[in-house]
Amino acid sequence: MRFSTFHLFHRFDGQSHREVYDHHIELVELAEELGFDGVRLAEHHFRDYGVVPSILTFLGHLAARTERLRLGTGIVVLPLHHPVHVAEQAALVDVLSGGRLDFGVGRGYQSFEFDGFGVDLAEARARFDESLDVVLGLWSGKEFRHTGDFSRVAPGLADGVRLHPAPLQAPHPPVHVAAVSPETVERYAARGLPILADPAAPFRRVAEAAAAWRATATAHGHDPEAAELVVSRSVYVAPTAEQARADLERFEASFDRARLFNRRSAPIDARTGEVAQGFEYWQNRYLKGGSVGPDFRWEQLEVIGDPGRVIGQIGMLRDMGFDHLLCDFGSTRPMPVEEARRVLSFFAAEVMPAFR
Repeated sequence: MRFSTFHLFHRFDGQSHREVYDHHIELVELAEELGFDGVRLAEHHFRDYGVVPSILTFLGHLAARTERLRLGTGIVVLPLHHPVHVAEQAALVDVLSGGRLDFGVGRGYQSFEFDGFGVDLAEARARFDESLDVVLGLWSGKEFRHTGDFSRVAPGLADGVRLHPAPLQAPHPPVHVAAVSPETVERYAARGLPILADPAAPFRRVAEAAAAWRATATAHGHDPEAAELVVSRSVYVAPTAEQARADLERFEASFDRARLFNRRSAPIDARTGEVAQGFEYWQNRYLKGGSVGPDFRWEQLEVIGDPGRVIGQIGMLRDMGFDHLLCDFGSTRPMPVEEARRVLSFFAAEVMPAFR
């Protein structure tokens, strides 16, 4: 099992943007010191929910501040970008970091962000598929041309264009697609593209996703053992289970879930007021997410407890078929950096050695 830290870059009341960035840079540098395998950053737009609109720009900065950590996107929302820009910027980060880029991608879901870009959320799946094909085509190292429904690459050039620089990793940086719904999991398993399972899906759902991915990949001639499946979880470990449970109650009391789970976060089609086409699996998830309480989070959602309980939960995820745990150590909690450092350090000392 590999371990990475996840960074949402949520901006709390009273924080400047620079304070948010400095907070997470300090934790990224600590993660490298503690022996974590990597970090992954989230992309969001127009809200304090997450204040890194360009993950690849930020990863270029982190490439110069780290030496060993894998640097991951978690995720690039492909429908909101021109795929040529994404392919170029990602390749540049891979070269500058010495081949340390992990490329997580997804179609996105937040209607507020899509409306801000003037992109139809109902087109997200088709835009994503086309953009991913363009990125992978440009990363092939060959001359590339493309004329699609949403983008064109060198349509008037007989020989196409070749990317400079090309990614350092061969054939290209590892790609993970954000997925947990059966349709999405099976769609990309058929192509042999491994998944990054959603942190808001309970253990039962991510187990089903991993099983479906492996079965579908195998049926389409892909070796499931050659792929790394990633699962994202909120993670917290304390010296005792009693303290961990008390801390969970404290976190819940201080957290305004309505800031995350609301109509701006939900995949709502602005024209109809209903769930956008292609997002039916997630109906009501972001409107009812505020009803999730401590009992549900403790039993079905989060990796939390004393070291023994947390080790057992991670072992359960490994047995489900996941090879990589993306750890969110409280990105939506107003946690002082000193406390965050203690949480990461305790996890690295008491939990990670069980999987090395």
